[in-house]
Amino acid sequence: MTAAPLLRPVDAASVVLIDRSEGRFRVLVGRRSSRHVFMPDVYVFPGGRRDRGDSRMPVLSCLHEATSARLSIRTHARMREATLQGLGVAALRELHEEAGLVVGRRTGSDERLGTPFLPDLSHLRFFARAITPPGPPRRFDARFFALFTDDAGVDPASAQDSPELFDLHWVDIFEELKIEMPAITVTVLEELKNSLQRDPTLPFGDQAALFMHRRGRFVRDTL
Repeated sequence: MTAAPLLRPVDAASVVLIDRSEGRFRVLVGRRSSRHVFMPDVYVFPGGRRDRGDSRMPVLSCLHEATSARLSIRTHARMREATLQGLGVAALRELHEEAGLVVGRRTGSDERLGTPFLPDLSHLRFFARAITPPGPPRRFDARFFALFTDDAGVDPASAQDSPELFDLHWVDIFEELKIEMPAITVTVLEELKNSLQRDPTLPFGDQAALFMHRRGRFVRDTL
């Protein structure tokens, strides 16, 4: 019997939306549908795979130069600037599809755009990357972006459930978690907590964490 071919990780992106009002830090999470093959019935951040069209989508504002530079570290040489920008587009597109939130300028229903808005990538801060190890039915090379609601002009109360992500609510990251999250999601949340403790403004281009498996061991590296 021949061994099954190793799955190559697919580019993906998630946005960790942060509400810093009322003197605390809360992040938006939702429960994934039981129909999902990958991580069903657990709470995660809005996000998903990068579609091919994301890299060609027009945007209102591009990624911050320092964010783009940090994203490019330890990426394939063929990953052009447009592809890096497509990761930011994917994060905001998924935020709209899964939570009904728009970060950018509404444009109507022009199908050529792929979304009913022009994404504003300028406030996205890249702070973590996680590569799924071999074994699961899906593998992702996921980039995590932090985004403050006040920077993005997002009303925290306007988040809406979707078939892909429901029971949306805001979690105070400095309080004990009372929901079931995948281990990697908890790890990324801890990374964000540490970053906020170092500097609550989350400077653009700050060092990012890379989580991966090396020789069967889970390791944290830096970018």
